[in-house]
Amino acid sequence: MLVPTCDRPVELATTLAGLAAQTGVSFRVVISDQSAGPAGFDTPSAATLIAALRRRGTAVELHRHLPRRGIAEHRAFLLSRASAGAVLLLDDDVWLEPGVLDRLHRALSELGCGFVAASVQGLSHLHDRRPHECAPFEAWDGPVRPETVLKDGPGWARWTLHNAANGLHLAERLGLDTGALPPPGTWLPYKVAWAAGCVLFDRAALLESGGFDFWREIPADSHGEDVLSQQRVMAAHGGAGILPSGAYHQQSPTSIPVRSASAVDLLPLRSPPG
Repeated sequence: MLVPTCDRPVELATTLAGLAAQTGVSFRVVISDQSAGPAGFDTPSAATLIAALRRRGTAVELHRHLPRRGIAEHRAFLLSRASAGAVLLLDDDVWLEPGVLDRLHRALSELGCGFVAASVQGLSHLHDRRPHECAPFEAWDGPVRPETVLKDGPGWARWTLHNAANGLHLAERLGLDTGALPPPGTWLPYKVAWAAGCVLFDRAALLESGGFDFWREIPADSHGEDVLSQQRVMAAHGGAGILPSGAYHQQSPTSIPVRSASAVDLLPLRSPPG
């Protein structure tokens, strides 16, 4: 589990609270902090949850990774610390309800694709229903297959599925979310353009697609590194979102306010050989 964080001590503690409630699958947590001041994991709240995780047998690895050289480089550093067959890229402002990690792990194992994602839901939009944005929804029927999804090309319109609380509303409509915690085996894969905040990768597939090593080729204030990495993995191995999500965005202001360009606009879909 790879968690980059910067100047978000409250959000980080809340994210750790979600991790502490996960059961059904063992995991290790790597947190890398780039805060301008004290590290977020040194606050009493975060330290308590780190101690609780460790007491239950979960290894937690802490880093201060400075100077800041962009979110793509930060993710590349975190990926270099991973050793498991599956790696969860989890943002520092996402709370996971109990069961999400087990559900993602089951889905990745059963689908055999490059990644599965629990798109983050904004609960301030609980009553903001957007049927037109849910229109591109398409469940996977049969095996998840590789797809080439380019910006503004076929399939790109699926990005609206992850706005607001659209994923929650879709899960409700399909009878996958009734308000109670779903059983571990309850999930449905669907087609995505990309997903933010909570994505479980097959680590070999991510590394084969170049990981985040492209950070050297883009400006430090670029964004869209998660989109490009998922596009590359999807093209070779396929990827899916799953419903219900159970991942909730804390809806805090972004920690990357200046964004000069998107990696998707700067680099080709396929990473160079070697």
